[in-house]
Amino acid sequence: MSTTAHVDTFARDHLPPHEEWPDFLFTLPQLQYPERLNCAAELLDGTIANGHGGRAAIVTPERGLSYDELLAEANRIANLLIDDLGLVPGNRVLLRGFNNEVMAACWLAVVKAGCVVVTTMPLLRAKELTDVIQAAQVSHAICDLRLADGLESARPTCPTLRTVVYSHDDRPSGLAAMTARKPPVFANADTAADDVCMIAFTSGTTGRPKGTMHFHRDVLAICDTFPPSSFAPATGDVFVGTPPLAFTYGLGGALLFPLRAGASTVLLEKPSPGVLLEAIQRFGATVCFTAPTSYRAMAPLAKDYDLRRLRACVSAGETLPVATRTLWESATGVRIIDGIGSTEMLHIFIAASGDAIKPGATGIPVPGYVACILDDDGAPLPPGNVGRLAVKGPTGCRYLADPRQREYVQNGWNLTGDAYLLDADGYFWYQARTDDMIISSGYNIAGPEVEGALLEHPRVLECAVVGVPDEARGTIVKAFVVLRPNTDATNPDVTPPLDVTLTLRQAQEKGAADQAALVAELQDFVKARIAPYKYPRAIEFVDELPRTETGKLQRFKLRTAEVNA
Repeated sequence: MSTTAHVDTFARDHLPPHEEWPDFLFTLPQLQYPERLNCAAELLDGTIANGHGGRAAIVTPERGLSYDELLAEANRIANLLIDDLGLVPGNRVLLRGFNNEVMAACWLAVVKAGCVVVTTMPLLRAKELTDVIQAAQVSHAICDLRLADGLESARPTCPTLRTVVYSHDDRPSGLAAMTARKPPVFANADTAADDVCMIAFTSGTTGRPKGTMHFHRDVLAICDTFPPSSFAPATGDVFVGTPPLAFTYGLGGALLFPLRAGASTVLLEKPSPGVLLEAIQRFGATVCFTAPTSYRAMAPLAKDYDLRRLRACVSAGETLPVATRTLWESATGVRIIDGIGSTEMLHIFIAASGDAIKPGATGIPVPGYVACILDDDGAPLPPGNVGRLAVKGPTGCRYLADPRQREYVQNGWNLTGDAYLLDADGYFWYQARTDDMIISSGYNIAGPEVEGALLEHPRVLECAVVGVPDEARGTIVKAFVVLRPNTDATNPDVTPPLDVTLTLRQAQEKGAADQAALVAELQDFVKARIAPYKYPRAIEFVDELPRTETGKLQRFKLRTAEVNA
């Protein structure tokens, strides 16, 4: 590793042993980064040096910032961190806030100063914040005043957290007043390309989150691989989306990718489907990043908005059902770019766009990455077999002092925890999370395949499929279904033949006979679309499904509830 710029070497000291790292590949010319590199300076100062200072960088419903103005904001915050708050390169700084220009400027400032940014989801509570702060030994925090309660509740159990500054705070001690006194120029830290610049915590789909450490070069690598190969961003693009900046999917799509291209980004604090559609129309967005559930919710509303400038739609976070892809394309004419990424890999590493899309398949490795399917012994499987997805590329897993490093990285490969099938054309087809594969009466059944079939039914809004214990079969397939309001998915003016309502209470009030009829209808519907042995033998109607703040299904909570029932 290069000579570090970190005075506080905690992050480097807590990297996994080098023998537990994955293999890294830097095969593309654009991945040949210099030994000394500050990614925030490259993304912001470098973009301005290329002549884009006067262009719009960040737009919100209330405010807009040019690249020059964003640089001045970030530099003032960086000066505050070093001069007034006493940070030194390598210190960890917790950011807690919504998607807005302040959060973006803070992220850039922390990294420009050579510190390590630890961004947290707005909905995290005191216990979850405590886990993050203690794991990363965070010393300073910048927090939106609207989210102060959770952080203040965590402080008594976080002795390393010495200083908290609040944004959106009109007091003299607030971030705005403190930074107003600072100069708009800053000497960027001379960091190494392999200095840690961020610790991202996984979103907890399988339980206790893990801290993933990423270098300055990793941040640029995700900008220089997936976007140019999938939708070729340009300076005229306007990005918009729903994922939080604390989620690496959102960090890339809402901040890093637009800055790398000299484009602009629309940041929305609480983007519901209607708010997102309104923003696409109002700001002329051309590139959208969101999750499959959001595309599915927006599809029936799309006709009411002017989406003509929208040219690229990216989906990740969960597998994209064919039914959702079809709904969105029918409503907008835009084909969704599906992708799989992970917090460990920082962003998307398998995807397909344009004519290369095979509906139902995730895609092929993003240029710069390689992937294969491994059996349980770590041997590569030929096409047509289901096994463990394994990936290598310019990014990879480095957990913060976590023994699970040895599970994620084996023989140089990153094992993502996903079960995939590779076809003869080199396309990767998602089957399930490896712990979501259901074995029932000797059959292997992928829960997401059953979910995809159910989602084609016009009355199914959302669903989750898991295996639950059964005395006769060992395990059976059970579906948890959220019903759509009393309209047809493709034509809101048409009422379906059965009076199916949205809420569990209303469904219950219709009586057991109607529910039994609907269960049978859904079961027959699935049998007609996939192998009959895969149909859900049990169906439960629920008001909502357990999800992380990033929108990922937490199937493990459904499984745990069934086991403990």
